[in-house]
Amino acid sequence: MRLRALLETDALGLRLLGGDDELDRTVRGVMTTDLRDPSRYLSGGELVLTGLAWRRDAADSEPFVRILAGAGVAGLAAGEAELGDIPADLVEACLQHRLPLFAVHETVAFATITEHVVRQVSGERAGDLAAVVDRHRRLMTSGPAGGGPEVVLDLLTSDLDLRAWVLSPTGRQIAGAGDPLPGPLGATLAGQHLAATRTGRRGPHRTSVAGTTYSLFPIRNTGRGAVPAARDVRESVLSDWLLAVEADASDWPAARLDLLQGVTQLIAVERDRRDAARTVRRRLAQEVLELVQAGAAPAEIAARLRVAAPVLLPGLGVAPQWQVVVARVDWAAAAGASGASGVPDDIAGGPVAQALLEEILVDPAVSGPDSADRIAVAHTGEEAIALVPLPAVPAPLPETVDAATDSASAPESGAGEAPAAQDPALHADALLASVREPLSAGLADDGRLTLGVSAAVHSAEGLRGALEEARHARRVAAARPGRVCAAGHHELASHVLLLPFVPDDVRRAFTARLLDPLRDYDRRHRAELIETLEAFLDCDGSWTRCAARLHLHVNTLRYRVGRIEQLTGRDLSRLEDKLDFFLALRMS
Repeated sequence: MRLRALLETDALGLRLLGGDDELDRTVRGVMTTDLRDPSRYLSGGELVLTGLAWRRDAADSEPFVRILAGAGVAGLAAGEAELGDIPADLVEACLQHRLPLFAVHETVAFATITEHVVRQVSGERAGDLAAVVDRHRRLMTSGPAGGGPEVVLDLLTSDLDLRAWVLSPTGRQIAGAGDPLPGPLGATLAGQHLAATRTGRRGPHRTSVAGTTYSLFPIRNTGRGAVPAARDVRESVLSDWLLAVEADASDWPAARLDLLQGVTQLIAVERDRRDAARTVRRRLAQEVLELVQAGAAPAEIAARLRVAAPVLLPGLGVAPQWQVVVARVDWAAAAGASGASGVPDDIAGGPVAQALLEEILVDPAVSGPDSADRIAVAHTGEEAIALVPLPAVPAPLPETVDAATDSASAPESGAGEAPAAQDPALHADALLASVREPLSAGLADDGRLTLGVSAAVHSAEGLRGALEEARHARRVAAARPGRVCAAGHHELASHVLLLPFVPDDVRRAFTARLLDPLRDYDRRHRAELIETLEAFLDCDGSWTRCAARLHLHVNTLRYRVGRIEQLTGRDLSRLEDKLDFFLALRMS
């Protein structure tokens, strides 16, 4: 039913206070609440009824309305029984967020409105769609009877002749009915969906690829792990799923659009159920990471790894190897941003990078939502850190070795080459090969993803070094141009990994040549050039983030960096000089 129909029913006693240009919104349900944050119970399309018990003063109205608008509710109806006239601050907040607001006369019970809405919504969904909707509810049940996303997509195909696929933000197929969607097509659809979402357009988004029209419906994560009423689309754009339907939804009747919106809500519930399994893996990764960063004894770290291995590699009979992957998502300054760096203060990079890294580490050749059950990702600060177990590669049998040796003289035959599948290690470039296109669209012109991959280590003693190695590799990636960049451990072999073997006198001479002029200047002028240099490198050369960290104006920061370059004869815009300074600080 439409909001407009509520005003035409005198028995409901509703009076419109704002939003008369939004009265064609569809009402899919009704909810009564006096919670300050009811977002976890909202799925979109509801008429929210409230007695205003959540309101203590005028400042409470805007956050409450923002949460409702972010959850996609159809409208808000406030009762007059508690406060009499509806507060002006609530009216203003609803106007600001374009949320229709109704006043409910004190003589009308909320139960009367609820009964009317439920009866109307149920009636409009009767007929040939009723059976489909009823069967969709199987997704809401627990256990095997729920069937998963494939059930609802099969029903769309059999009952409505619609081919549809559930895709991750990188275009990986999570579920589908019939033939699987080709990988490049999935990446293209995901990229176009992310690009449209970044422009602020509301779904579904219509697109055409190779002469075929698709409608792309967002599947917002509304579960416990979701950000309630995200203020900025960048908080969720890189983690939300989408429903791709092979059809043009622009001329669909309202009933069919409502049905598809309901399907996305059911899939979101299913995703929330499956995402709950990640909690255990994230906790394991967090515990191991905290032990590694705190310098815990290797025996203690090894004990935690023994706990993690059966969860991440069930049935594995031997101790695995481990790799560490570090990822970071950075957003450039935007006009009107509230943070000192120009980026809104409430955009936390760590959780965004965590969700993204969990997706990137899934083998692109494997479909299904459970293919990420061997990935453990934690986040600390602005970084996401993955602890990736690798099955030990069995040693070749003697006859295999002999065969390989014999075939070495005939390289063109390839018979003696070990299959590529025998090497389970992650490689930086391969990780991003299939996801670069859609992620670049989601990052648009103001975001960057950088990623670093360590070498494989065989014991707890090597994890701390692997973590530092992956972080250094990510810094190398950050110095490169492009929206999505990665670097591997092999790119550090000539620098970081050789530091322990550099003679002490060479190390002292190297650091003195670079840092002594800055130290002397700091002693004479208290200019804090060393501190500035460390922060500038730690912020990957970002002027805005570095200035914010040091609580300086950007022009002051530029003056200090210019002084550093003048005193040392180096150029901090060059990667080689950045690396030299970085190594000098590490060795000092």
